[in-house]
Amino acid sequence: MGSSSSAETYILVFTLLFSSVSWAASGSVHENFLQCLSLNSNSSTPITKVLYTPQNSSYETVLDFSIQNLRFTSSCTPKPKIIVTPLHVSHIQAAIICSKKYGLQIRARSGGHDYEGLSYVSEVPFIIVDLLELRSINVDVEDGSAWVEAGATLGEVYYSIANKTATHGFPAGICPTVGVGGHLSGGGYGTLLRKYGLAADNIIDAYIVDSNGTLLNRESMGEDLFWAIRGGGAASFGIIVSWKIKLVPVPPTVTVFRVTRTLEQDAEKILLKWQQVADKLHEDLFIRVYLQAVNGSQEGERTISSTYESLFLGNTSGLLSLMDESFPELGLAAEDCNETSWIESVLYFAGFSGQPLDVLLNRSQTSKNYFKNKSDYLKEPIPETGLQGMWKLFYQVKNATGMIIISPYGGRMNEIPETETPFPHRKGSLYSIQYIVVWLEEGKKVSKRHIDWVRKLHKYMAPYVSKSPRAAYLNYRDLDLGRNKNGNTSYAQASIWGLRYYKVNFNRLVQVKTKVDPSNFFRNEQSIPLSSWWKN
Repeated sequence: MGSSSSAETYILVFTLLFSSVSWAASGSVHENFLQCLSLNSNSSTPITKVLYTPQNSSYETVLDFSIQNLRFTSSCTPKPKIIVTPLHVSHIQAAIICSKKYGLQIRARSGGHDYEGLSYVSEVPFIIVDLLELRSINVDVEDGSAWVEAGATLGEVYYSIANKTATHGFPAGICPTVGVGGHLSGGGYGTLLRKYGLAADNIIDAYIVDSNGTLLNRESMGEDLFWAIRGGGAASFGIIVSWKIKLVPVPPTVTVFRVTRTLEQDAEKILLKWQQVADKLHEDLFIRVYLQAVNGSQEGERTISSTYESLFLGNTSGLLSLMDESFPELGLAAEDCNETSWIESVLYFAGFSGQPLDVLLNRSQTSKNYFKNKSDYLKEPIPETGLQGMWKLFYQVKNATGMIIISPYGGRMNEIPETETPFPHRKGSLYSIQYIVVWLEEGKKVSKRHIDWVRKLHKYMAPYVSKSPRAAYLNYRDLDLGRNKNGNTSYAQASIWGLRYYKVNFNRLVQVKTKVDPSNFFRNEQSIPLSSWWKN
């Protein structure tokens, strides 16, 4: 960008932002910050095209578009000074360089599914780098790979793969609107978990902008940082621009089913058996279960519903043979099964069976609501008495949906060492558990009641889940585990949540963080600390 163009752009930016940028008292600081953005952005697109402030009529629309949890849309929720929607990597670089220079924090957002809103909320003055416009996907079937920009959604990735090949897929999550940037950096799992592991296990390169504003790929960042961002949460280290992912083979025909059993249909007995076998089934078979209270057959009656949802990489005949051998208690029949393609199974699990494939391109397809989630890992099955206590807690839910989703591990997850990536929950972790409560009514008292319920459920489960530490999944972010409020978290503070998320890998993550971001510029309420606070 030439000096004349830079000057013109700066004047436009200054006119747009001067009255709304309020983190400093001096007008000269405003001016210098905006000029910094212009001078460090080398794109042909003027900076004014990618900046939004509270004075801009589109600000609220842009801010709210990717927010999935209505808990963080209230008037008292801290709002960014500026939202940057980059069209070029230099926009990201400028945002980092100038925010670092003028004392603003950065939150990077791809899909907005962060359970605690950490990708778009901060208690200190901040800007959002919203990557929703960086969403190109280039699939190379011959190479068996794809380059995916961080603002793309999982639905867009699956759609792009299916448009090029019917015999390849990618082992990531089930919800199509989840953003690739954060999902892969925290691990990422879905129905192909037991066959191919995590999304993070299938990353072969990446581009990241570090705290100096330097664009790095795998070769230039080095193996330590490349290791850290594949499960350690890239938000502690920089802003991901794009991932190179490895495609995985899928058969032309897969089989899916969804079967529900209530307590009156031996749901408890079936669940006890499922816990014994689900992690040991053939790696081509993934069966997860959701549990919740539902209305019974009689008016005013409540019962427990257990829904088994499955993907099998093969035909119905093969599936029924496996089920008859290992899990006949479910009573699966041929009429329960649906033979389809892998991409149609993606639609099936997302709740879009029979709809056109391009529904996966709709970034706002999911309804927004209030929710609070927590997580656990099981190293042994929950006993019958434990299940019965869960049922009693489910019956306490009022005017909300309370749910548990249990997903089996085993298969490929048993074969990858826990130190291969920062994601440590491998061999020995039989199942992951997600506790969910969802409600629609607004208000602090309402929110407190429902959040208290899911916390009570989580507390109740303590005797039955992993211990020393009690593990949690990074992508199911949970600030109940602790938080950094001052920006300079000590090792002792951060280890409270760090050991739960990362276990044996926490110390290595601290070392990588200290090396690549010694000023601790990239930080949030649960970020990786620096080793200089190791003994604080």
